[in-house]
Amino acid sequence: MKRPVTSFTLEKQPTRHPGLDGARGLAVLAMVMGHTLDALLTPEARALPWVQNYWAFRGITAPLFLLVAGWAVVAALGTKPNAARDIYGRRLRRSLLLIFLGYLLHWPGWGAVHDLGWSSQMLSLVFAFDALQCIGFALLFGSTLLALAPPRWGRSGVLLVLAVGIPLVSAAMWRFGAGLPGPLQQFIGSAEGSRFPFFPWAGFFFAGALAAHALHLLRPGWPQGLALLAVGAGLLALTRVAPSDWSPTSPWMVMFRVGQGLMVLGAVNLAPRWLSGLLAPFGRLSLWVYVLHLPVVYGWADIAGLAGRIGPTLSVPAALGVAAALLVVCTLLARFGRWVFAQARPWRAGSTTLNASINGSTRLGTRG
Repeated sequence: MKRPVTSFTLEKQPTRHPGLDGARGLAVLAMVMGHTLDALLTPEARALPWVQNYWAFRGITAPLFLLVAGWAVVAALGTKPNAARDIYGRRLRRSLLLIFLGYLLHWPGWGAVHDLGWSSQMLSLVFAFDALQCIGFALLFGSTLLALAPPRWGRSGVLLVLAVGIPLVSAAMWRFGAGLPGPLQQFIGSAEGSRFPFFPWAGFFFAGALAAHALHLLRPGWPQGLALLAVGAGLLALTRVAPSDWSPTSPWMVMFRVGQGLMVLGAVNLAPRWLSGLLAPFGRLSLWVYVLHLPVVYGWADIAGLAGRIGPTLSVPAALGVAAALLVVCTLLARFGRWVFAQARPWRAGSTTLNASINGSTRLGTRG
């Protein structure tokens, strides 16, 4: 009898949401463009009507970035009840990486630390709270609670409480944090310089996570796209019947931006695949494009960036050219870094877009 023959194959199985990378790519594209224009445009160029309209549109980029981040976290869990526990270690490492990178980007340099000493001003600089820290802490707390929650109803309850509760308690948390140490005030939002405090900005993250959980039974593409448009339109309609409030702790503001973000995510789901394909490379590398472009635009430690070297001196076409070049260069560097990292870890056959599956087949025959 012939020996059994076992065949091993690698099968590409797309596990990513088709519109997810497109939405994330759109957000990071708008973010790089917005930061570059903000740093380099002349005051005359800023006064142009269409530029003013663009500034108004820019308000959705950061909420969309957090919204899609939350969606991706819960979408990756699938329908397996214990998935949050099974991948908790990986989520923990990811959250710590995001928090580390967020604080690293705000490192003021040893010279500034030496000059300021152990003061509240120094702590505010070192522990300035930004988008990456917000996503990292939201991922840390959310993953921990989901891993501890009961498998049957726990995921729905945890996400609903976090998505609704964080915006509602934000004003009270800011008042409570007024007397706390500087780093905690940065986290909560009551300190000056906290750009994306946990309260209420983590609400966007958990709103995206809740939407992903609520719509996970619908197929990506048209079914989810239409549902996202409907939910987003419903939230925007609710904001029309309540008095507008653009204060930094406003639940109304969070609901309005979440509605806009869901509409954008729904539109990307309904867009042709070729359009999502153009944006997807930026979306898959969004973290590293974000990390790379910020020091170039605003500087890092005591090294001046474009804002300090060129300043607000460029026209709109020139600033757009710089932004496009920066986006391309950061994307290429991020791709090269990912390739180098993959070469350094050859045993990791799988990734977020490639699942390695081993198919064993045994063939029995009679000896001739």
